[in-house]
Amino acid sequence: MKLTALAVALGLAVSAPMAKAETLADAMIGAYNTSGLLEQNRAVLRAADEDVAQSMAALRPVISWSADATRQFGTTRSASTANTIVDTVSNTVSASLNAELTLFDNGQSKLSIGTAKEAVLGTRQQLVSVEQQVLLSAVEAFLEVRRAIENVALRENNVRLIAQELRAAQERFEVGEVTRTDTSLAEARLAAARSQLAAAEGALTVAREQYLAVVGRLPGALEPVRSLPDLPASVDAAKSIAVRNHPQVKSVQHQVAAAELNILRAEAAMKPSVRLAGRLSLTEGADTDRFTRGGTIGVEVGGPIYQGGRLTSLVRQAMANRDSSRGQLHQVVDQVSQNVGNAYAQLRIAQASLESSDRQVRAATVAFRGVREEAALGARTTLDVLNAEQELLNARSARISAEVDESIAAYRVLSTLGRLTATDLRLNVQQYDPVSYYNLVKDGPAQKSKQGQQLDRVLESLGKN
Repeated sequence: MKLTALAVALGLAVSAPMAKAETLADAMIGAYNTSGLLEQNRAVLRAADEDVAQSMAALRPVISWSADATRQFGTTRSASTANTIVDTVSNTVSASLNAELTLFDNGQSKLSIGTAKEAVLGTRQQLVSVEQQVLLSAVEAFLEVRRAIENVALRENNVRLIAQELRAAQERFEVGEVTRTDTSLAEARLAAARSQLAAAEGALTVAREQYLAVVGRLPGALEPVRSLPDLPASVDAAKSIAVRNHPQVKSVQHQVAAAELNILRAEAAMKPSVRLAGRLSLTEGADTDRFTRGGTIGVEVGGPIYQGGRLTSLVRQAMANRDSSRGQLHQVVDQVSQNVGNAYAQLRIAQASLESSDRQVRAATVAFRGVREEAALGARTTLDVLNAEQELLNARSARISAEVDESIAAYRVLSTLGRLTATDLRLNVQQYDPVSYYNLVKDGPAQKSKQGQQLDRVLESLGKN
């Protein structure tokens, strides 16, 4: 049975008889465009971008203002008032403008910016890992629907064939060629076939729901996978590519770089810093003509002398974190290499299984046809025919699974190499550009500036404002 006809019979979404079947690329495009997981991690990356802007702010002047209105009141009795009680009341208004600028901090601020940038680069690689996860889920969902559809078609055909065998057995029973045992065997096999068909239809429903969750829509007619992705010929070559290019490895490499910078930051915090500070103030009486105006400006130099061992502890902690990141990098490299080896092993198993299934299907087909012809001549029983048909059914079912397993295994290999991305697959999607948002926020633009207004438009287009 053709897949389109099967989809109509099962009430699947087919827009028209000539509707274009969905390809694997279509499924991956749908997952890329609708994935909430990708949206979540893009927001995580934008939050990391803001850390750069906040670190950059430490190199700029910090300007603040304050204002207050004060009413002072009381009573006085002294020699100056001739020992009489005098009420005193005064109202004043004050305002001040304060500014500070770090002139020298032994590179703490610049090191903080460098650390934030490394964190951004690492988070970008984590986003690539999530993208691979989303696209691999789309591949698996697409192929599982294909597996389920073909299994339903196979089970339906099996029900029809056994029903024909049952009718033939009943006709032969009526003329006395076989016994009631033969018809009962056929009836039992038919009931089992219908049960297996119901299970296959249930598996198709489950696969369709998974496809909806991953891709964002229910599947229609699905095209077979025409070709598998190009992969390195050897496992060693694949491992070499993976340890250089896999996003998990790159992400941890940036974590190690950030940890190295954090050691320098902790050491710089133990040294003196220089700040420029200024203040303008105004105080006026609300009910008099008196006022005071003035300001101060100066250079402040200071640094720690003793903090109970806290600063040296921070240096040691930063070193320990650096060593931990290096250890994690070794673990990730080993894990990525192992994943490549495992993925290739699964691919080889699936390929061998597919090759064996092809031979099994050919042999089982010949055997089934021969047994059926021999049964028509009275040389075989109904049980022989049913057993031969079951062997053929099992062979065809095994081939369907082996073919799907081979495709899934090939794309898993691609994922372990770090190449299961929209860019590498050349998917027709509007790709998310992490650099654009970073360039808009890295300098910490003011809200009303031209760059700030451009950032507002970007946020509005993202639906975040």
